[in-house]
Amino acid sequence: MEKISITDVEFITFKLTKELAAYQEAIPDFSTRFPNVLESCLLAPFQEFAKKPLYQGLISQAAILFYLMIKNHPFQNGNKRIALTSLLVLLYKNNKWLKTDNKKLYDFTIQVTASPGQSKKETLQTIEHFLKTYLVDL
Repeated sequence: MEKISITDVEFITFKLTKELAAYQEAIPDFSTRFPNVLESCLLAPFQEFAKKPLYQGLISQAAILFYLMIKNHPFQNGNKRIALTSLLVLLYKNNKWLKTDNKKLYDFTIQVTASPGQSKKETLQTIEHFLKTYLVDL
């Protein structure tokens, strides 16, 4: 299982900042992230208890990564864009992809963002269902 690293996310933010600058879609510099929040989001999917993963399998790990990157706001701005791109990078690193259109990805990201915090379990189930529905091998 390939993981996503802090270096991967730094590259993602660099590329998004560069590409979105033409559209005046601000994403702050990577160094302005909130201390330790991003690191926590990246480590959580791969945590273990009694030598067993808390989140078993790529779908479960990808779901919690996506959820935490949106809900914990590791950046001043661009959290949804960075969360979605980080999810795609994690899937790509594991030879998977989401075969769907940009509108569905956008709507789904907004749905997760709008979900109430007390519905974490249900939201994670929804994310996992979405991933199972659209996940394909590369």
